[in-house]
Amino acid sequence: MTSLLVIIVLVLLAVALWQLTKIFDLTQVGSSSDDSQVASDNDNNIQGYIMFGFLAFIYIFTIYGLLKWGGLALHTPASEHGLLVDNLMNITWVLIFVVQFITQGLLYWFSFKNRGHKDKKALFFADSNKLEAIWSIIPSVVLACLILYGLYAWNNIMFVDKDEDVIEIELYAQQFKWTARYAGQDNVLGKANVRLIEGVNTLGVDMSDPNAQDDIVVSELHIPKGKKVHFKMRSQDVLHSAYMPHFRAQMNCVPGMVTEFAFIPTYTTSEYRELPFMVEKVANINKLRAEKSVELVAKGGTALDPYTFDYLLLCNKICGASHYNMQMKVVVDTPEDYKKWLSEKTTLAQDIKAAAAAKAPAEGAKTTTDSTAKDTVKAVIDTVKAVVAKVAMK
Repeated sequence: MTSLLVIIVLVLLAVALWQLTKIFDLTQVGSSSDDSQVASDNDNNIQGYIMFGFLAFIYIFTIYGLLKWGGLALHTPASEHGLLVDNLMNITWVLIFVVQFITQGLLYWFSFKNRGHKDKKALFFADSNKLEAIWSIIPSVVLACLILYGLYAWNNIMFVDKDEDVIEIELYAQQFKWTARYAGQDNVLGKANVRLIEGVNTLGVDMSDPNAQDDIVVSELHIPKGKKVHFKMRSQDVLHSAYMPHFRAQMNCVPGMVTEFAFIPTYTTSEYRELPFMVEKVANINKLRAEKSVELVAKGGTALDPYTFDYLLLCNKICGASHYNMQMKVVVDTPEDYKKWLSEKTTLAQDIKAAAAAKAPAEGAKTTTDSTAKDTVKAVIDTVKAVVAKVAMK
């Protein structure tokens, strides 16, 4: 409501200024003002200096933005291919800033230098093969180099050798949560189909497939440091996107098909927490949270918990009303801790058997209860019939 009132006030102020301008114009009727609508030398000079001012604004704001918000960008990548991605991004940014600095400077300088004068005629020529070649060949070569480097990076990141020793994990997306499925001892994921979703089998795993018997389903993702992890991604409902920013990994999860991505983690969660930049960032976040907690407590609210860094799997597509809440904790363990954690998990087949075993006594108890109730009702009916018969005989 406050925003709406502010907008209304601004609109009314604009209308008032417009009306005042019209009134001012009416007061100038009969004066000797120049109303020819032709720019004078003074007008052209003013416009030239305004352009220089706008150029200064662009450069100053760009530098200010880099100094002010540059630290919010992601820092050290937590995967092997992350360095390649960051290098490609940094090269692109450097090229963009250099080209922007040169082209904007020339644009506004020539606008100022060649501003209009009464006794000056514009010099122009219809074409220049030399200039056309320069501004066509140079961008083409630069873009070609960027594209080739990008293809090299893409192939390095996406290529997974069939004989390579990798860990197979499925990331299953649905509104609004993530679920992970590990391939188990055989390192082969069992077949799955959404039509097979039933009970605890929330991923629709085909339990008739021998490869599915040792699959493990969890709600928290653990992966080992230094080991290539091959993710296969599915979506149950709409388009999602598996996004792990610190690993520089992102892949769409498309209903009806399987997409994939692979990377090698280079820092465990505890190691990444101890990196100097992360220690500083967490301290800054907790300082802000402490200040906010003081305000909340003063208003009778609850203080915010201290922030602890964790890797996260996020959804990078706006997939519905609770999209903002669609995330899963990712833990990078040492290989030994990872094996220990995985060994403590039960398989999906065991979970299904346990659910069936728990369901059987409940159904038996229900049957017994129903039989007892029927017997009780029958006894009451028989008693009533006997009483009615005796009364009728009397």
